[in-house]
Amino acid sequence: MNAILALVIANIIWGAASPIFKYALTDIPPFTLAFIRFFFAGLIFIPFIFRKFNLDSLKRRDWLELLTGSFFGIVVNISFFFLGVQKTASINVPIIASTGPLFIFLFSVIFLHEKPQRKVLTGMALAFFGALVIIFSPILFDGKTKTDISQFEGNIMIVIATAGAVLHPIILKNVLNKISAYMATFLGFMFASLIFLPLMIIEQQKWSFTQLHIQGWTGIIFGVFFSSALAYCLFLYGLSKLKTQEIGLFTYIDPVVAVLIAAPLLGEYPNIYYFIGSLLVFIGIFFAENRLHWHPIHKLRNSKFQNPKSKQYSMPKIQTPNSLDI
Repeated sequence: MNAILALVIANIIWGAASPIFKYALTDIPPFTLAFIRFFFAGLIFIPFIFRKFNLDSLKRRDWLELLTGSFFGIVVNISFFFLGVQKTASINVPIIASTGPLFIFLFSVIFLHEKPQRKVLTGMALAFFGALVIIFSPILFDGKTKTDISQFEGNIMIVIATAGAVLHPIILKNVLNKISAYMATFLGFMFASLIFLPLMIIEQQKWSFTQLHIQGWTGIIFGVFFSSALAYCLFLYGLSKLKTQEIGLFTYIDPVVAVLIAAPLLGEYPNIYYFIGSLLVFIGIFFAENRLHWHPIHKLRNSKFQNPKSKQYSMPKIQTPNSLDI
């Protein structure tokens, strides 16, 4: 029961991330918030790793993979997430982020030359169409005003952020066999902070901390203590206690929480295209994976991606935290 509660809380936090950060970004620049969030969240992880700070097992290639994975999973992911959520409806973010398995599917077909099963192909095509409904609805159905075009641009940025989130654990797969997830997270947060720092300094030319109000402080406190630290620790605890098959069920909390918070906080409400697109995304992923949504990321470069009786692609069942919400 404690593990279930931990995962529920973690996904409530991650579901709340997009509306809360959109609210915060009305008061604080994106890269300033990103630096503060990851630098101080990284410091919180020090007690978890200080006794195991031995990095001798990491070779030059391991460091390259660690930094590359952190670049895509944190720098690219969070940069486009923050920039995108400023333009689009925050309730779109968890739905677009749920298309992570689409990227796995595409990467496997393009780079691993896997031949997909018809059922997987059909399900992914349906989910892809659902994502397109949400992404393109501002310019196809709502009109072509500046606001509609801006929202479309924001949706595209969230797609890029999702791709970065998917690449993160793929690239870090081998490194995580040598160091703990806490250590990898700490190093990734510190590396990302170094990249965000000069971007924050540039923002300080037009903005100062004297302009910080409750909105910005909300984003800082939520980002440092809840989304980046508490939720991740709760997720790792839940992952250690439950089967990976069971953990994916909790990701359905994210879009529900996003809507419940975005409505009173930002005045955002789902429209008909949101409901249609969301339904198609979840039905497609369910059909492709033959069960509810998991994030099958870690096994992209693993031979188990192949059905033991054929060369066809089959969806592995691995759940990882969504970096888009960390």
